[in-house]
Amino acid sequence: MGERNFFDDLEGMDRKEREAYQLEKLKEQIKRAYENSPAIRDIFDGKGIKPEDVRGFEDLEKVPIIRKTDVIELQKKYPPYGGLLTVPEEEIQRVFITPGPIYLPHQVEEISWFGKSFFAAGFTKGDVVINTPTYHMSPAGLLFHEGVRAVGATVVPTGVGNTDAQIKTMLDLKVTAYAGMPSFLMTIIKRAEELGYNFRRDFKLRKAWFTGEMLPSSMRKVFEEEYGIDTYQCYSVTELGGCVAYECKEKKGMHFMDDYVIEVVDPETGKRLKEGEIGELVATPIHNPCWGLVRFGTGDLTSYITEPCPCGRTSYRITGIVGRSTEAVKVRGMFVVKKQMEAFFAGIEEISKYQVIVERKEQRDELYLKAELKDESVDKENLRRRLEEEFPKNLRVRLDRIEFCEKGTLKEEDTLIDRRKWD
Repeated sequence: MGERNFFDDLEGMDRKEREAYQLEKLKEQIKRAYENSPAIRDIFDGKGIKPEDVRGFEDLEKVPIIRKTDVIELQKKYPPYGGLLTVPEEEIQRVFITPGPIYLPHQVEEISWFGKSFFAAGFTKGDVVINTPTYHMSPAGLLFHEGVRAVGATVVPTGVGNTDAQIKTMLDLKVTAYAGMPSFLMTIIKRAEELGYNFRRDFKLRKAWFTGEMLPSSMRKVFEEEYGIDTYQCYSVTELGGCVAYECKEKKGMHFMDDYVIEVVDPETGKRLKEGEIGELVATPIHNPCWGLVRFGTGDLTSYITEPCPCGRTSYRITGIVGRSTEAVKVRGMFVVKKQMEAFFAGIEEISKYQVIVERKEQRDELYLKAELKDESVDKENLRRRLEEEFPKNLRVRLDRIEFCEKGTLKEEDTLIDRRKWD
């Protein structure tokens, strides 16, 4: 397979043209799902919705969100594919299995969805890539493999584990690129150093493509500055069968994949949110010929930006996954995400322990911070002003008050506490 320039596809399309194209494909997908998928037909009929009621993207709000737990229950009701299959079973080319279990029917795409992501990461013909996810049952190994081949690079299907064998393979084959999780690449590097190698000098690895877990900025800095590895992230969702968003050379957010209609919504209401507001990422595949999933809720919290990217790709971008919907508390209409909050306080060296608490007073949410200090002699007023300024910049909601406590005051271990009662 030769190298393919994926940028010639939809990526540079005028935004209005893209929206018209995606809306047409969305309507086709919903019609196909309604006519061929008993589960989707049940959901639509239960809400009194017909495919023709979805005239624009905003009409998706009428459709209930389907989550992983719903898919598991649907596969019990309509075994084995949950009533979501939209083609005869004999047309399925392969079936992946994910925890649940969930059986994912799949057809080989003419154009690999992951190919766009690898192309954006600079993978090309001449690269030798170790592909480290499992090839067993899960779709990861095989789909990444096809993405690497789509850009013309050579794949070495090493799979998971066996760090010493990975190291020998990388040396023998002069591997130039890595696909997998960032934590595993760091494990490989540290083991190589234990064996006496100078990784940057002795290995040819200069590119890395990550998915499966988020890449902390601190780890990215180590990869790029200490080891000379150019790193890229891809956001993929197993139940959706592919790459949903991916980084380009600018590394300023992950571009929406054109094969999905992507929404960022309030997970409680399903209402679409505005640019910059944190909500759950919901996606509807529009190029999957056999899977009738509509409005799949990933459970991942993110926000999006519409600013055009200097790379020339015209899609919107997600700003990164900041947490799970089960790890967030909605305060005055905005989500305070535990993971994001903990990352913020990790940079406040003066604080040894803290709790962010939300209460309900006079029909208003009140958010306040209780914190223990490492050193009582710290300038409390200066720290208070800093927190009052920086907390809303990072969490998008203001603290109503800040209380500095004596050491040993904070007994609960949880850092984000919701004490509101809705009697």
